[in-house]
Parts: sequence; C-alpha cells; structure tokens
Amino acid sequence: MMNEEDRRLELISELEGYTRLGEPDKAEKAGAWKAAIGLQQTDGLRPSKYLIETAKQNIEGRITFYDVKERLDDYYRTRPADKGADGRTEEADKVSARIAEILSERSFVFSVTGYTLVHKRLFAGIYSFAGDIRDYDMTKPEWVLNGGTVLYAGANDIRTLLWQEFEQEKEFSYKGLTKKQIAEHLAKFVSAIWKIHAFGEGNTRTTAVFAIKYLRDLGFEVTNDMFAEHSWYFRNALVRANYNDLNKGIHSTNEYLDRFFGNLILGENNILKNREMHVSHGNDHPSVPVSASGKAESTDGLTATELKIFNVIAEGKLITADDIAEAVGVTGRTVKTIVSTLVEKGLIKRIGSRRSGRWVLQ
Repeated sequence: MMNEEDRRLELISELEGYTRLGEPDKAEKAGAWKAAIGLQQTDGLRPSKYLIETAKQNIEGRITFYDVKERLDDYYRTRPADKGADGRTEEADKVSARIAEILSERSFVFSVTGYTLVHKRLFAGIYSFAGDIRDYDMTKPEWVLNGGTVLYAGANDIRTLLWQEFEQEKEFSYKGLTKKQIAEHLAKFVSAIWKIHAFGEGNTRTTAVFAIKYLRDLGFEVTNDMFAEHSWYFRNALVRANYNDLNKGIHSTNEYLDRFFGNLILGENNILKNREMHVSHGNDHPSVPVSASGKAESTDGLTATELKIFNVIAEGKLITADDIAEAVGVTGRTVKTIVSTLVEKGLIKRIGSRRSGRWVLQ
C-alpha cells in the first residue's frame, strides 16, 4: 500500500508530464508550479499532496489561482492539524501557490519597491512582517558553512544598500558584453541583493522569484527547471559567494553561482553538486566531517535522525529502507522522507535499479 510520502512524490512527478504535452499554456503553468514547489527546499519545506492535487486542477484550467488560494485558506481553516510543525506545511503550500501565480504573470517592476512587494505577496498572512524591511540584525547558520553564517547588512543600512544596488543596476550598460559576461554580472547583482537579506525570513525565495522575473524582462527565455530541480544549490551558491573566513583559508567565490547562471540563461550543462561547495570539501565525505570509523562526527545542519541515517548509508552495506528504519529506530516512511532530503542536499545518490540498487555517498 502506497504511503503518504510515496503518493506525494508520485504526484510531483505527474507535474512533469504536463511539460511534455505540447500544450504551451499547460506546460508554462506546470513549469511555474514545479519551480514554486522546488523553491520551498531552500528553507527545508515540503508542500502537501493536497497542494499538488490542487495545482494539477489549475494547470488543467479547471480553477484559477484565486480559486487555489481560496481552497488553501479553507483547507487549513478546517483542518488545522494538517498545518505541520509550526505551520510550515501551510506556509509551503500557500507560498508555492503565490510563487506560481507571480511567475505566470506578465507584469514586472524593477525597483526596491517591486522587490519588497514580491516578499509581501509571498508571505502576507504568514509572516507579520511581510513586505517590511527588518529592523534588527540577524545571523543564520548554514549547512554549507558548517554552521557558520554570512554577515548580512546591518538593519540601519538595508534601505541605503538596496537603493544603491538597484540604482547601479539601472545605470549599468550591457552593450558590448558577451553573453557570458552578462550572465556573470547578473549573478553578482542577484548575489548582492540577497546578501543584504532585507527581510526576517523568505529572502532566498523572494530573490529567486524576483530574479526570474528580471531575467525575463531583459529578454532571456528563462525556464523554471533550474529552480525546480536545483533550488538548494542556488541557496548554497549564494552563501559561498558571500562568505569569507580567511583564517581558515575560505574565500568568497562566484564560481558556483556562475555555474548555476550559466545553465539558467546560457544553456550550459555545468554539473551542480552541493557537496563541492561545503567548506569541508576535500575530506573523504566532504559534506559531513567523519571520524576514523567513517561515521559523521558533526551534524553540519543535519538533524540527529538525518545524521544517523547518513551514517548507516556511509557504512556502504546493501540495505533496504526497512533495514535502515530498524537500525535507526524510526518508521520506513521517515526513512524515505529523510533519504529524499539527503538527496536534495547532494549528500547521497542512488546507484543501480530501484529493486537491486543501493544508496551511496555523493
């Protein structure tokens, strides 16, 4: 019998079918939904199967985005138990719907106000500060930095810095630049506004949506697949572009973000692996520091259960999800959910068939 997580993954895969139907409107909507759902990974969120079933009705033209949002409001008003821990499932569902709607619209305003309005539209009713510039300083531990944090803009400087970045971009001339140079410049601009981290939460999702709209406004035929499939990489690349620890020999680098943008707007086929960005890259298992026994010593952004499952897989034995569940003391459903998370983070991969293959370290 198919469990809820298997059903959710099956439903997501069904969205892919719409992009191959040859019907432009359905394909475009499906792409927007895939990107919207994928972008929730940047904050470790997973939309519900109800959201995906509702998205399919929207793609098929049976309901509008307004209907989608109304249904989600009704659903969580009558079924509060389904909101998830701290309301994060409800957040994932509602923000996914709002991202898909914005990506399906033709309108766009390039300005600080336009940027903050994207945040307001995405998070209204979810965060009390939706659309408001934060008035406090903040830090945020990052997996890719071993728990370190980027130094974001101070609260008193945010408005000035945002205005400067947008004004400089407005005045910048792309005339005479190669497409590669254009892509690199755009990556730097997106990186710069993300580093300011203007909002208390939701900065990466807001920046990604704004970036997609801006690139299209510049004439690039940007598809949503990169954000649908590599949103976690996008976030980590932004972090690495804005972090230095010279005492440890760690330098900020645009290399990873340039790879992402090269694929996004130049049609390149750069390999995107999260493990290569981790500051401990070069160890036997670079994404998670290991002891002589081959087991991870530090969480590096993983939960205790995720770490246990990672360590079981690191032993290299041919085991099933049920074997892992028994060894760790969790349900098979939990194992499948966490394995999906470890795959998304670039820590493990599947080799061989579903029946006879096995999970190995990425």
